[in-house]
Amino acid sequence: MESMNPRLATRAAAQSGAFSAADAADTGVGADEINRLVRCRTLHRVRRGAYVLAADYWNAKVFERYVLRVRAVLRSRPEGDRASHHSALTLLGVATHDVDESVVTVESRRVKRRRRVNGLVTHTWSQGKTWTVSGVFKTVDAATACAQVAAESGFVAGVCAMDSALRTRRCTLAELTDAVAALPPLRRTIAQKSLDAVDPQCESVGESRTRVILNDAGLEVRSQVVIREEAGFIGRVDFLVNGLVIVEFDGLVKYEGFEGGRALAEEKAREKRLERLGYEVVRVTWAELADPAAIIRRVREAEHLARARRRALRTLS
Repeated sequence: MESMNPRLATRAAAQSGAFSAADAADTGVGADEINRLVRCRTLHRVRRGAYVLAADYWNAKVFERYVLRVRAVLRSRPEGDRASHHSALTLLGVATHDVDESVVTVESRRVKRRRRVNGLVTHTWSQGKTWTVSGVFKTVDAATACAQVAAESGFVAGVCAMDSALRTRRCTLAELTDAVAALPPLRRTIAQKSLDAVDPQCESVGESRTRVILNDAGLEVRSQVVIREEAGFIGRVDFLVNGLVIVEFDGLVKYEGFEGGRALAEEKAREKRLERLGYEVVRVTWAELADPAAIIRRVREAEHLARARRRALRTLS
């Protein structure tokens, strides 16, 4: 790997690993040198005029690569442009789901209609404030970005983004309400439905998606419910369904390694205590979210078992 001009390396580091051709020229690095660094894989070209450090890019996780791409594209845009939609949420640390990460989305005052060219979608300027991330990157505010995602990517994407934004306190419910109301009428309906379904108590995209599935089935769902017994606190569960079934979204990562094995054993012990109180526990994984009907079937079966368990407990008492 070829070494970089130290001034350009400093500029890239100050901009979270991203820079533009204009940034390079400002530090005395011309197009020929940039092309050479791309060929020897010191730099990665995101699109014309937008670059990231190749080591940072290829060593990053998939979602982190998208963040780098957004940063690089913003550096290559005219001064007034700002990130929007899911690109803005990515920079703001708000979780997203079912959005198109093959494109970077920005807003510009220089366009009069939506444009899509080579992985870049440019939208007309919306209402809402402009935020600055890391002192460099401009975005729409979080509430506006959530409303845009709901209108563009659909109900579930909107719910996941709004849940995350509220949970991380990137915006308030009032700000989301105003942002949805500011959308054009034809795009407002689906965003309003997402807003009506939010629950900031959900702690991950997986939990948000699980809740949507349970609600769509017409089940009574309470989030983050504390369960106690006479001996004291048992735990806080992701969802209590119809007062009988505990549904936990299980990402599985917490069960890796030695500590994970201990955590799994503790979960099993807690599950036994919950069963002694008359509950049934259903665990949902990422893969299972792709089959909502199977999840609902398991919950209904668990509900039937819980009712039978409680009848048996009443008989014993």
